Amino acid sequence: MWAGLAAAGALAVAASFVSLIAPRRWRAWVSGAGTALTGLAGAAAGAAAVTGHRSTGLSAPGVLPLSGLTLAVDPLGGWFIAVTGAVAVAAGIYAVGYAGHAASRPSVAMLPLFVGSLFAVPAAASAGTLLACWELMALTSLLLVLAEHKRRAEVAVAARWYAVMTHLGMVCVLAGLILFAAHAHGDSFAALAQAAPHLSPAIKSTVFVLVLAGFGSKAGLVPLHAWLPRAHPEAPSHVSALMSAAMVNLGLYGLIRVGSCLLGGGSAWWWLLLIALGAISAVYGILQAAMSTDVKRLLGCSTTENMGLACVGIGAGGLFATTGHPVLAGLALAAALLHVATHAAFKTLLFLAAGSVLHATGTRDLDALGGLRRGMPATTLAFGWGALAASALPPGTAFVSEWLLVQALIHGLRGASTATAITLPLAVSAVALTAGLAVATFVKAFGTGFLAKPRNADAAAAHESPATMLAGLGLAGAACAVLALAPGAVLPAIGRAVAAAGAGFAAAPGAGGAVTLRLDGLSGEVSPLLLTLALLIVMVGAAAWLRALPGTRARRQARLWDCGGGPLTARMEYTATSFAEPLQRVFDDVLAPETDLDITHLDEARYLVASAEYRRKVPDRIERRLYEPVLKAVGAWGDAARRLAPGSVHRYLGYGFYAVTGLLIVLAVTR
Repeated sequence: MWAGLAAAGALAVAASFVSLIAPRRWRAWVSGAGTALTGLAGAAAGAAAVTGHRSTGLSAPGVLPLSGLTLAVDPLGGWFIAVTGAVAVAAGIYAVGYAGHAASRPSVAMLPLFVGSLFAVPAAASAGTLLACWELMALTSLLLVLAEHKRRAEVAVAARWYAVMTHLGMVCVLAGLILFAAHAHGDSFAALAQAAPHLSPAIKSTVFVLVLAGFGSKAGLVPLHAWLPRAHPEAPSHVSALMSAAMVNLGLYGLIRVGSCLLGGGSAWWWLLLIALGAISAVYGILQAAMSTDVKRLLGCSTTENMGLACVGIGAGGLFATTGHPVLAGLALAAALLHVATHAAFKTLLFLAAGSVLHATGTRDLDALGGLRRGMPATTLAFGWGALAASALPPGTAFVSEWLLVQALIHGLRGASTATAITLPLAVSAVALTAGLAVATFVKAFGTGFLAKPRNADAAAAHESPATMLAGLGLAGAACAVLALAPGAVLPAIGRAVAAAGAGFAAAPGAGGAVTLRLDGLSGEVSPLLLTLALLIVMVGAAAWLRALPGTRARRQARLWDCGGGPLTARMEYTATSFAEPLQRVFDDVLAPETDLDITHLDEARYLVASAEYRRKVPDRIERRLYEPVLKAVGAWGDAARRLAPGSVHRYLGYGFYAVTGLLIVLAVTR
């Protein structure tokens, strides 16, 4: 295991250095291949940890000040490392073709280092090491978000939002872990876990709330999600895949590691709060995705939805572990960890497919696309498969993980307290609602972007992506297929990861082979493979029956009936905006859309209209109500502060004099 992680670190550093000095035409190859090999080594190391390979921790006291560098990987950390490595392999291969036309030195050099930092976070075994690796991950990802800042002004805005939000989250995690370590005999995870039973409930709750804010912001939970739909669309598409399918998972890892492993579970209200935040994030995220016409922003909002669903599972697992139901706790946490993997697979596929569309057409606007299936058949197939996977319908990839989550929530109602009996049914409703909205969202994205008529010349002339990009899409699509049809193959590994989360979690949430998945100790079973075969049989049988009907005429090509109005054009078909309009009307009170209608009249006669312009905008309501007032207050504070610093040396000397005098007076009074 350590050999794999050491190889991953060495490959990341070597690929980064060589890509800096390589000729321009070779930079993308060096960076992409180095990233893929780094991911492969990390995935092997994570798989070794998950399968039960035992290894001692590593410690290097002189590497970091104060605490030193401490590393250790258990099955829980190994699961996140393995998922990250798999995403990195597909993204690295894809990056060779995608970044080849614009391979700037900073972007190609940071890509393998970013992947290496993603491996380092789950491998950290002390608070100091975790914080150092977390900051390295934040800085490398920020530089990658800024990769195309010279082309679009929106990139710099997104990077500022990301920098501020990620470092505010870092401050919260830092404060929580410092408070935790101050009451322990060291900052190692072993020392923290040993000190946790002796902490007062107030200290433990304060630590949990702080790390929930910090790690929750990285996971994109509402209301700390504002950076995510900005940064993910503006980053290069392979970087978006790494951020959305791998980096945000580490926020979930931090919640499990600190909340369950180190703090030991704590109070029930912690996990009820996490369930509520997860449910709200899931519903709000998919609503924002349903309204979006930018395909990459849509996928970014979908990440908020899926991280919310995973948090519902983590919260339910912590709740059941705290209340003494280890089987249900193991099932809920297993559902969350499986959803981490399934989301990583289909979100990698979708972001890479969206990058192919951007590479071919130069636009991400679904209202300006259409007809891509003719020029980009492989990308169309990949996006369609990813859209099905994200819709939580069989044979979709997310179907089993969400089914397990619903099973855990429903079985948890037996003998539940009043708060739990209210929270769990609401969580089930949120999961069901997000599943339905996800279907509508991805039908909109796939139908208007790929199956409609081309709406501009770029969409009509779209061409298929290079072979390396299609290879990355193929790997992600294959991962989706394996997780959709044979999720039981990864359940033993998930069971070991669940057992590493704490004593309150049962190690084996499910049993069964590749065909049927059964729940241990609970009633319930499902067979994704048999469901898929049944669907195929019904579809093939229906098609054969229709062809075999007596009197069936041979097919002939004819123009569609057009009511005598002439051939149908792209202006007559649904756009992404019009497709989402009925949903917007249903959720008007939540979304609070803004509409504007401008009427221009003829000068000769005010009763006659020369033109009419209709504009609709669905802003982020939380951002509008929460962040904009804060930003205005900070701006006003900054303007006021300018008056305190007019450039006068005399005033600055006066500030110093009064400050020292005031300090001396305070010391004299207090002593």
